[in-house]
Amino acid sequence: MNFEPYPFEKLNDLLQNIIPNPNYEPSVLTIGEPQFDTPLFIQESLAKNTNLLKKYPKTSGEDILRDAIRGFIKSRFGVDVTDSEMIPTFGTREVLFNFPQFLLGDKDNSVMAYTNPFYQIYEGAAIATNSKVIHLNLTKENNFKPLIDEEKLSDCDLVILNFPNNPTSSVLPLEELSEWVNLALKHNFVLLNDECYSEIYTDQKIPSLLEASIATGNSEFKNVLVINSISKRSSAPGLRSGFIAGDKAILKEYMNYRTYVGCASPLPLQYAASEAWNDEEHVTSAREIYKNNFLLAKEILGLEIPEATFYIWLQVGDALNFTKKLYEKYNVKVLPGEYLAREDAQGENPGIGFIRIALVENENKTKDALMRIKECMSE
Repeated sequence: MNFEPYPFEKLNDLLQNIIPNPNYEPSVLTIGEPQFDTPLFIQESLAKNTNLLKKYPKTSGEDILRDAIRGFIKSRFGVDVTDSEMIPTFGTREVLFNFPQFLLGDKDNSVMAYTNPFYQIYEGAAIATNSKVIHLNLTKENNFKPLIDEEKLSDCDLVILNFPNNPTSSVLPLEELSEWVNLALKHNFVLLNDECYSEIYTDQKIPSLLEASIATGNSEFKNVLVINSISKRSSAPGLRSGFIAGDKAILKEYMNYRTYVGCASPLPLQYAASEAWNDEEHVTSAREIYKNNFLLAKEILGLEIPEATFYIWLQVGDALNFTKKLYEKYNVKVLPGEYLAREDAQGENPGIGFIRIALVENENKTKDALMRIKECMSE
């Protein structure tokens, strides 16, 4: 299998011969990793349960974690899911890679569609399943929302959406998510929404595909799945706690598959994660930090505040040269958008001309970095 290097590897290659300006403190705005301590109550739960390391964890997860996740889904989205409609997972990256292999492994000429630009694990899954790929381009012209081409979608086995979106920060309202549910039922493809940024919103709560499924009358979630995690909402990517929820018929067989994958979460992590899923106060505090960072971006760069995520998708012209100049002269690292996207069938890469900026630092560091970016743009 021939996997593409990750965007951060490409960035390292791009900048390897550049000596950054030593008059500035380094500022790294490339990775979507919150630069804040995991809340103390989560750390304390992890510490007090280390004695459970002597036990093998169940692939299906402990009841305390399952109850916490189902409670989160109910309190946040108003959706009741049964035990058979949800599986705790070891984060979501592993799901995004192995679920397509489970679903498409015995299909000839399988077809996957996913948003473009994208989280690169989607592409990895397509390569691992030898699937044909249909890119759903997100462009300025379509407000960074995927255009619907039913003729192409009718050939799909799996469609992966990612809203709220990384890297463009776009969101789909309930009505548009519902349209995708109807398409999944009409053309009988599995529809999965990667909702890992659903909790990092700036004003209004962002709807889930599960809500849209119910709104269309698909209360059994046929062909519909979502994934989510505490990595962003709880500043706890190291806990590796996520879930997949939806169609119980699919999840029943996927659960069997997962017993062979060997990705059960250690019990101390499950107990700490259950504390995180059960608490909303710490998430509210995190949202305020990211919202204030967006307010700084609006003040300094004149940008509109996105509805969700902590990313800025900034148009800069020649993104590769801008990235090199910003690093060399101002010691700021950002990620060129073309590293997060691919050329579609028409030879168009929708990431060209953009950079992704991850506003995951505190207010002072964020303000300083944004001022340097502004200076670089004004040259």
